Amino acid sequence: MHAPTFKRSLLAAALIAAVGTGYATLGGDIIRPADAVAAVAAPAAAPLASPAVGLPDFRAIVAHSGPAVVNISATGPSKTAFSGGDHDPRLPELFRRFGMPMPEGGAPARGTGSGFIVSADGLILTNAHVVSEADEVTVKLTDKREFKAKVVGLDKLTDIAVLRIAANNLPVVRLASPGSAQVGEWVLAIGSPFGFENSVTAGIVSAKGRSLASDSYVPFIQTDVAVNPGNSGGPLINLNGEVIGINSQIYSRNGGYQGVSFAIPIDVAMNIQEQLLKTGKVSHGRLGVTIQEVSQSLAESFGLKNTAGALISSVEKGSPAAAAGLEAGDVILKLDGTEIARSSELPPIVAAIRPGTQIQLEIWRKGGARDIALSVGEIPTPAQAAAEDAEAANPRLGLALRPLNPQEQQQSGIAGGLLVENVSGPAAKAGIRRGDIVLSLNGQELRDVEQLRALLDKSGKTVALLIERDDAKIFVPVDIG
Repeated sequence: MHAPTFKRSLLAAALIAAVGTGYATLGGDIIRPADAVAAVAAPAAAPLASPAVGLPDFRAIVAHSGPAVVNISATGPSKTAFSGGDHDPRLPELFRRFGMPMPEGGAPARGTGSGFIVSADGLILTNAHVVSEADEVTVKLTDKREFKAKVVGLDKLTDIAVLRIAANNLPVVRLASPGSAQVGEWVLAIGSPFGFENSVTAGIVSAKGRSLASDSYVPFIQTDVAVNPGNSGGPLINLNGEVIGINSQIYSRNGGYQGVSFAIPIDVAMNIQEQLLKTGKVSHGRLGVTIQEVSQSLAESFGLKNTAGALISSVEKGSPAAAAGLEAGDVILKLDGTEIARSSELPPIVAAIRPGTQIQLEIWRKGGARDIALSVGEIPTPAQAAAEDAEAANPRLGLALRPLNPQEQQQSGIAGGLLVENVSGPAAKAGIRRGDIVLSLNGQELRDVEQLRALLDKSGKTVALLIERDDAKIFVPVDIG
């Protein structure tokens, strides 16, 4: 189970950053990560617990929601992608995905997580990293019944997966209304930490709209609820007995719970579920800009009255932003009338917009405000990126590569280079891993896949690739025969 970050350096889409709390070694790039713009219809619900006197009593909530929380077991083949980042001793004290010991000798990789039933006919929500790349997924109910589950679909960008089991008249959870989570309110988590099924922990909402380095497209709910390996995919529930989020990640210096955990808002999850059920895939909106926070000094230099907005530091060539005339130095103040208070608010809002939608941006440029119309583009999926940019056709090397996007370049501090999307053959034998960044070939800095192909055509039987991994650079000789 991997998650994208960049300054974990190049496990770009797979290693350090977000710590998935699923007790699993299955999964791909998550991913680790869209946003809360989906409307979730939820009937008004009477509180199941009252904090009127002393601490709240969670028994009624557990009795109602507990039977709808399931244990998920996933099994898949041992893969090269499982190695490295999760257990690399050089990993800094950053976000990590939890995982079981690495499978050895080709043994199957096994993992467990949690999930919850959202419809009586067997529809289940969980985290994508719990079931990603699994050959077989088993769902166990609280009444001990077990079902083989079908993965309806998953979205690694937001770390959401939808499963279905062949059953009816199942208990279901209540779903909260969008944005109903309140900082300071009591919440509880139900899941299977370390395999202890239907365990309950409680705490409060610590903050809303948190943006993590590896998952800037999800406005996470931060809590102090104890979340551990195996809780991944389980519900975060308020005092009304309504699910407000899906427990997904923790911040940890030692691989265990340390008082900070993160949940994906339920409206983000329901948006993904709706798209998967309707079309079988998920689309995320894109502008094609790199943004940064507006500091007090920057606000003064640009003539802004306050620090609200998202400052554009670069515009990707050929992007929707470039077509609309956005420039580096513009400050995005509003999107369709909604004020952008912080730069971290913009990515999840845009990602939740359907590609092709016309939007109106209010920007600040050279001392004055102006409106710009823009047609939202689409974030390419890993499969699309691989199809468009991969160097998978050259068996001499065995690498599928793509250029870093502007956000990845900013996070990694690397202007050029090619990200390893997949690895096999000679490159795998040489020790190159998925998530590495290839900086040069035989001393020639790499800008794009076409340049690499041309250099390979002129190379002999061995090439020297300069690789960056975990903030360290190393030359790797690859025998291409």
